[in-house]
Amino acid sequence: MAKAKKDETINLDNILFKCRDILRQARNSGSFFEKRDMMLTLVFLRFIGEKFEDGVEKLRQQLVKDGLDPDEPEIQAAFFEDATFTDGTYFLPVEARWSTIINTPATKLNVTLDTALHSIAATSEQLKGCFVEGTFMTRNLAANDIKKVVDEVNKISHKAFGEEKDLIGRVYEYFLKEFAVNATKEEGEYYTPHDVVQLIAAMIEPFDGTLYDPCCGSGGMFIQSADLIRAKQGDISRINIYGQEKEPATYRLAKMNLALRGLSHNLGEEADSTFTHDLHKGIYFDYIMANPPFNLKSWYIDNLANDSRWADYATPPDSNANYAWILHILSHLKHESGVAGFLLANGALNDDVASVIRQKLIENDKVEAIIILPRELFITTDISVTLWILNQNKKGGNYHGRELRDRTGEILFMDLRTWTENPVKGEQKKKVCLIPEQIKRAADIYHMWQNAGTDGTKYAEPELYRSVGIDEIRENKHTLTPSKYIEFIDHDLEIDYEKEMARIQDEMRDIMSQEKESQKMLAEAFKGIGYGID
Repeated sequence: MAKAKKDETINLDNILFKCRDILRQARNSGSFFEKRDMMLTLVFLRFIGEKFEDGVEKLRQQLVKDGLDPDEPEIQAAFFEDATFTDGTYFLPVEARWSTIINTPATKLNVTLDTALHSIAATSEQLKGCFVEGTFMTRNLAANDIKKVVDEVNKISHKAFGEEKDLIGRVYEYFLKEFAVNATKEEGEYYTPHDVVQLIAAMIEPFDGTLYDPCCGSGGMFIQSADLIRAKQGDISRINIYGQEKEPATYRLAKMNLALRGLSHNLGEEADSTFTHDLHKGIYFDYIMANPPFNLKSWYIDNLANDSRWADYATPPDSNANYAWILHILSHLKHESGVAGFLLANGALNDDVASVIRQKLIENDKVEAIIILPRELFITTDISVTLWILNQNKKGGNYHGRELRDRTGEILFMDLRTWTENPVKGEQKKKVCLIPEQIKRAADIYHMWQNAGTDGTKYAEPELYRSVGIDEIRENKHTLTPSKYIEFIDHDLEIDYEKEMARIQDEMRDIMSQEKESQKMLAEAFKGIGYGID
């Protein structure tokens, strides 16, 4: 009797590869971005449909538990025709449910999918704007092609991949990996790796109040922060999310991502540039987390010359937006308590063009920590980047149950560039990640430095971290490069040269002795033959 075939492990990348392959060969599938957005919309419909089905099943079970028959017409009308859920599940009209979509004949799928999108937009204010209506009829894929893609997407289930996962973000990340040449960090198309977001969140602890991301991308910062709060058994409803995103497709993606997770949010009414049209002007936040485009060019227009965000410093250089991001973030922090963690290219640490701004940030005591991260953490770039932490209150007090000391005039420098021992397998290019133990270690170093009882003048570990006073930073012309302050040991000095030379001499004597013995044996062997060995 033949053995039963072992079920293949469901792999999200494999499913997406098949979908991409189908779309690549299909006629009218559009550009890279159109293919990506079509896939994201399908995953959105699949995910939201499955959550609805789960919600209905839970409701049925509760009714049975309460002694009611969920199949009775009166009960159906009262509880199911316009069901209300309290866990972030959205009610879907019949035409928008995944069960309707998956059972639609191939020839009618494009129409059915667009009908579902229109129905959702018409019945839910929160889901409106998460997608482009008419997506599928505009592309009008052949019946066989759209059916193949829908059948593949049907395999994507939060039961298989985990409801806690950032599923939409994972799909987005996949397309960046596969088409990185079309979606570079400089163009604003990027996805912050989970481990990097977790590191920022673990450090600044955005557990309550308002959280803002001025370049929120697909919303990954918010998703991972919410996961951290849940892991700490916190109340996610205590966080109010604000964000802004310039790219319309990515703006829709962020709305889609947050809606699927049941996270209330304010991303503004439209996609727009944070610099030229700040949608949250005049609002100050408890926490800011961000991963701005590195060294962004062409950000500046003449109208920004006297902008209030840098009125107290200087106009950031138009050569790149690094310091424009810093000052924008600072302008939105609550004046007495706001904390920000954000990523920038390493060049911002000692950029001569922005030295006046950097000097004033340091003298105003806004910079709390500078952490250089390992190379190759990101998909679309392999450069080493820096995590900056700004803090409006370095004078101490209670923070999330910890008593903090006065850190006025101190900056913590940390260098994690050697933390590269955890490669990510199965990637097309070399990539490393920070594992939970490393994230905890880095956060513990930062928190211990903050805590009451720590002596900042002695807080250091060679080649890893050091607390530095402002006088030393002044002596170094206000550079924020950690290698200027952290002690790096010359390991050559640890060698016992006398002992090493004695060992080498002993080895050389042994070699010479063996050589002489070999010469003697050769001379004996050739003695008496018409020639000798000198």
